[in-house]
Amino acid sequence: MATLPHVRSASAAGLPPTLNPWLARFAWLVLGYNILVVLWGALVRATGSGAGCGDHWPLCNGQVIPQSPQITTIIEFTHRAMTGGTLFAVLGLLLWVFRSTKRGHLARTAVVVSFVLLLNEAFLGALLVKLGYVLQNESLGRFIVLPIHLSNTLLYLGALALTAMFLSCNLTRATTRFSAAAMALPLAALVTSLLVGVSGSLAALGDTLFPATSLSAAMSQDFSAAAPWVLRLRWIHPASAILAAVFVLWLAVRGLAPDAPARIRILSLTVAGLLLFQIALGIFDVLLLAPIWMQIVHLLGADLYWTALVLLSARLLFVPSGATAGPAQVH
Repeated sequence: MATLPHVRSASAAGLPPTLNPWLARFAWLVLGYNILVVLWGALVRATGSGAGCGDHWPLCNGQVIPQSPQITTIIEFTHRAMTGGTLFAVLGLLLWVFRSTKRGHLARTAVVVSFVLLLNEAFLGALLVKLGYVLQNESLGRFIVLPIHLSNTLLYLGALALTAMFLSCNLTRATTRFSAAAMALPLAALVTSLLVGVSGSLAALGDTLFPATSLSAAMSQDFSAAAPWVLRLRWIHPASAILAAVFVLWLAVRGLAPDAPARIRILSLTVAGLLLFQIALGIFDVLLLAPIWMQIVHLLGADLYWTALVLLSARLLFVPSGATAGPAQVH
């Protein structure tokens, strides 16, 4: 395994400070808002509110603002309104980034990727509604589109996190190089964590469609030949979580090198702590038979963990041009 390079902060590398500190703060705010949108989307699924606006999109039951709505309509319409706010926020961020940075700034690439993934996010969300992949729909198509939707969501949050980080550190192609030699371990941690998220979304959907009345009943579903296939594949989620934990903890240990700066060490500890917290939440989720509030808390932890992991990986891979590589050392 290639050793991780020295990674220095923008100030330590002699880079100029962020041109406009409010731009970086706005980018972090947009990221936080999008995490809230994702959580509300999970509430839509968990409460069976996906059909609250019928099969109309972007209108809600054929209306711009629904009249005399039921609770499911309110939940679904709120999610659509929040998503609309996201479009304006990310578009504003994109325009601000291009006005405030010069060509070659890494934030430009990250924010464009964020905007493209946001458009794809809206398309996938509309597809779920128009194809009727909501409520108790058990069709194969739903189990195909949902993981794609979840993967896109995680990549989207990761791109927003990179945009905020690149702005905070003011990283450009002229002053930064990508350490491809050290990419294997971070890539393994990210890919396996993405697999955990995808398998977790299927497990959560299975809990919603086929709720168990007791822990023993839930466990018997996993091994019953008569149980729906989505329940018999729930073992993939904990198995992938164990695999991801190996790579992520290995990466965190690399980031805790004795000469690593406090910022990298704190981020490494944060990633490890969030990973262990997620494992604990997963256990409680099973023991409590996946109540809605626990599903939301579990997803919040997953989003925070994923964001921290993306940031740690980026700080270890995007190296100031004048930095030298060293064994597991991070500036």
